[in-house]
Amino acid sequence: MKKIEVVAGIIQGNGRFLCTQRGAGGPTAYKWEFPGGKIEKGETPQEALIREIQEELDVKITIESHFLTVFHTYSGEDGFELTMHSFLCQLCGNRLQFKEHIGGKWLRASELDELDWAEADWPIVREIMHLE
Repeated sequence: MKKIEVVAGIIQGNGRFLCTQRGAGGPTAYKWEFPGGKIEKGETPQEALIREIQEELDVKITIESHFLTVFHTYSGEDGFELTMHSFLCQLCGNRLQFKEHIGGKWLRASELDELDWAEADWPIVREIMHLE
């Protein structure tokens, strides 16, 4: 089974968290996620997250701290083992442009479980809600 290592940014602002919705395709089609993506060869997780957020949202971030690493297996014909490193982040600007997502929302921690999240993001959602 293929192994994939990715990063996710838990972007906070004004007591809310940025949630992004994926487009069509794959096991996470139209699911909600924290933005991020694959770590490329030679990158640290932090470098990958800064690059991915710039590519996906056209904005710079400041990484505050590591939050949670999630291990999840997506089964099926195209299944894969996922390792996802998540980090608490702040935006360096206030203008987002959704380049790879079909949209996004800013939600309070107590509202996060109202969305249809990608399976691998649920442990992060639960941990954020538990901290509030």
